[in-house]
Amino acid sequence: MCSKEIGRAGAEYSPAERESIQGREAAERESFTIAIDDLRERKVYIESYGCTYNHADARRLAAILEGLGCTLTGPDEADAVIVNTCTVIEATERKMLRRLALFAGSDLYVTGCMPLVQMEAIRSVCTPHVILPAEIQERAGSVGSRGTGAIGVVQVAGGCVGRCSYCITRLARGRLVSALSEDILDAVRHLVASGVYEIQLTGQDVAAWGLDRGESLPELLSAITDIPGRFAVRPGMMHPASVLGILKPLIDVYASNKIFGFLHIPVQSGSDAVLERMQRGYRAADVIGIVDAFRERYPDMMISSDFIAGFPGETDEDFSQTLAFLRRAAFVKVNVTRYSRRPGTPAAALKDLPERIRKDRSRALLAEANRIYDSYNERWMGRETSIVATEKNAPETTVCRNPCYLNVVVREDLPFGFSGRAVITENRRHYVVGELLQDI
Repeated sequence: MCSKEIGRAGAEYSPAERESIQGREAAERESFTIAIDDLRERKVYIESYGCTYNHADARRLAAILEGLGCTLTGPDEADAVIVNTCTVIEATERKMLRRLALFAGSDLYVTGCMPLVQMEAIRSVCTPHVILPAEIQERAGSVGSRGTGAIGVVQVAGGCVGRCSYCITRLARGRLVSALSEDILDAVRHLVASGVYEIQLTGQDVAAWGLDRGESLPELLSAITDIPGRFAVRPGMMHPASVLGILKPLIDVYASNKIFGFLHIPVQSGSDAVLERMQRGYRAADVIGIVDAFRERYPDMMISSDFIAGFPGETDEDFSQTLAFLRRAAFVKVNVTRYSRRPGTPAAALKDLPERIRKDRSRALLAEANRIYDSYNERWMGRETSIVATEKNAPETTVCRNPCYLNVVVREDLPFGFSGRAVITENRRHYVVGELLQDI
């Protein structure tokens, strides 16, 4: 199924989904929503969870508050607390409710996905004010925000065109709304001018950018690479069905040295039967076609994916197909999540597999993924590669990235944005160690 068909299907909602969406729309109308201006000149603590997009919302909110004379501080000194929530899986929801209960005695504000779809659950532990994500979007002056180190984040789109049967995020964030291309380009220019090297493009489905405007992601990426300056773009998560509609031009634009050789395509399962129940809109062979097409052009490219272990109805044969798929695709980074039902989604009506089976299958997928990580890293042993310093996680070491987005740790204190060459000397599975070949 192509991305256009996914878009048409995305307009159809089940009764349970419609109820969740109506709850979100009611949340947007309710009088408990407090304007951000009511936090003016106060001491505020912000706690943020979830995806890159959500954390970028938190940084944009922080910038808005600073413009209102607020002081951002720790929880003990704050007279107002904001929790930016995520509810993508049940374990995260439980954590959010624990954090909200902890701050129930504070002047508490809640934002993120959870108040849009689970306000009743929130009210079971506290009665907070609400800052809707849309309010942050309206007040923020840019779709870009400065992250840690030499990293900047640009929110290219909110919402999606999919209809995945298990996903609560699409009920919270709604249909696709692409940021204007000029706003995105302005954000990139500003971040590059501020000293950022790595530009992370984020959205629920980055590949879908522009479908609602008659534009396409390859066109956007091409325009970004025309911006003067020294930087590289890391495109965010892309739904495989959306990638299928732009595959050739997307592969072509990746030839630019201003785009990291990194692709994140969450496949979720290697079984066509499971993919159909998930309503993902593609077959396993479609994803293999994407992987092979990219690797034919860029052999060292890092391609990552996500899998859900133990989706309702997943048989032993289905899981065997998923394991075989993972080996065949050889994804270099894999996020494995045990299935958990989310309220208001069609899959919530399905019978769960026993927790033991979900746990065993999750462990098996992670074991295979670890083998693939090691195999990929071993290919780099003894090789020279260019690197750029982007982050610091430990004293006297620097986290760098090479053109394929390989995580290279150098045991030297390098300034952000430093570029040089290193020889890869050690495989630490989730990163490699490099020895610098060029003095600062």
